[in-house]
Amino acid sequence: MLSKILSASVIGIDAHTVEVEVDIASRGLPHFSMVGLPDAAVKESRDRVRAALKNIGFNFPLKQITVNLAPADLKKEGSSFDLPIAIGIIAAEGVIEITSVNGYLLTGELSLDGKIKPVRGTLSMALTARELGLRGIILPRENAPEAAVVKGVHVFGIESLPEVIEFLNGGNLRNPFDTDVIKALEENSLYEDDFSEVKGQEHAKRALEVAAAGGHNVLMIGPPGSGKTMLSKRLPTILPEMTFDEALETTKIHSVAGLLKTGQSLLAIRTFRSPHHTISDVALIGGGQLPKPGEVSLAHNGILFLDELPEFKRNVLEVLRQPLENGEVTVSRAVASITYPANFMLVAAMNQCPCGYLGDSRHQCTCTPGQIHRYRTRVSGPLLDRIDIHIEVPAVPYKELSTDYSGEKSADIRKRVVSARNTQLERFKSDKIYSNGQMKTRHIKKYCKLKTDAQSLLETAMQKLSLSARAYARILRLSRTIADLEGSEDIQSHHVSEAIQYRTLDRGVF
Repeated sequence: MLSKILSASVIGIDAHTVEVEVDIASRGLPHFSMVGLPDAAVKESRDRVRAALKNIGFNFPLKQITVNLAPADLKKEGSSFDLPIAIGIIAAEGVIEITSVNGYLLTGELSLDGKIKPVRGTLSMALTARELGLRGIILPRENAPEAAVVKGVHVFGIESLPEVIEFLNGGNLRNPFDTDVIKALEENSLYEDDFSEVKGQEHAKRALEVAAAGGHNVLMIGPPGSGKTMLSKRLPTILPEMTFDEALETTKIHSVAGLLKTGQSLLAIRTFRSPHHTISDVALIGGGQLPKPGEVSLAHNGILFLDELPEFKRNVLEVLRQPLENGEVTVSRAVASITYPANFMLVAAMNQCPCGYLGDSRHQCTCTPGQIHRYRTRVSGPLLDRIDIHIEVPAVPYKELSTDYSGEKSADIRKRVVSARNTQLERFKSDKIYSNGQMKTRHIKKYCKLKTDAQSLLETAMQKLSLSARAYARILRLSRTIADLEGSEDIQSHHVSEAIQYRTLDRGVF
């Protein structure tokens, strides 16, 4: 007898439907075969399904069982096909009506005692089920809060195989799982850190406010212990709150990567990813034999922090060019070519020299000029081209560390950032960009016109500091953001003056 169960396989961050066909023939020697490009984990489903069915009291058929995962040219991976295969065998044996599974998408891993374990990518599967107009999706109980974020499809979270059988036979009429999206956004949008905890570094705080307001990438230069990492970790707290669409897309990526906590429905805070400098290019950009999202995609809609920037391998840093330019990354392998979203703010930190104490009055630098030159040239020019703000973060003196003064709270800074971002959204609504940091040459010409005194100041700075054309464009972008923070339609001379201060490397300070 033949049964067909609908399931799904996640490719990239999207789910593709897979039809699990189970045929049981009475003639011939007992045999269990599986076709349709299954990987090792899928092939092992035979043993898990056989043991699970026996342990729930089902007489496993000693017949020829053929399982086909269609389409046959799509690579199948993971343990999520255990449940649909088991239900397919039960349906083919007539224990449940074959028509009872029509309109349902099934996914889940089986333990040997029949319990259903959570799997990855159920949010993507729920979205696919909604697009197909299915009756519902049957999945592990732990995955239900995540999948129920998708409205328009019934989500049934079930704990064991016998409960699924009872549900499909109509003996267990349960209500679909429901997630309060608004409540989930509120509960999951709280940050543990706050800018008020940072002592001193007012110049750096202001630079990060400008970066957040315009979506600019940042490079911080300073000695060890000056607070570069502390400042970076608090940057997400002043970014605009995530919209539902942003939260949904970010959650999809983390669901596919298996990084969602048990029972978590939405990831509603800006992600902060800080990979170690020994990371490989594949781990950073994504890929592998069966491509997986890398750190740049896990930082989507958030922050990618690269501490000790020159310590990263040159080939690792070079792969950042595409995502920084396009907001996405394409991974091509023999199996498939997959595009992952990777729209993030890059925040990098480095010392002034290998030992870190060049120019520090309290420590003596032990580096030779050659060592300093080699250290700084590890970061290529094309990568620096994509970083708008270069700021010095000096060591904090004892007087500022010991004071009881509490700096401005993240919530107050965020209000100014959100106001500036709203101005930019209105400005660029017909240009398919959303922040000043994304402006191209044509946008700069249109939106960054300077007053006469501002033009004179920038011209003088270009001549005195020998600034490049690249620095000129960056200064105009930053000036536009600073003006937006002030609520000024025109870019004035003091906006340009502040923007010039954020081009430390161009000014030849180091």
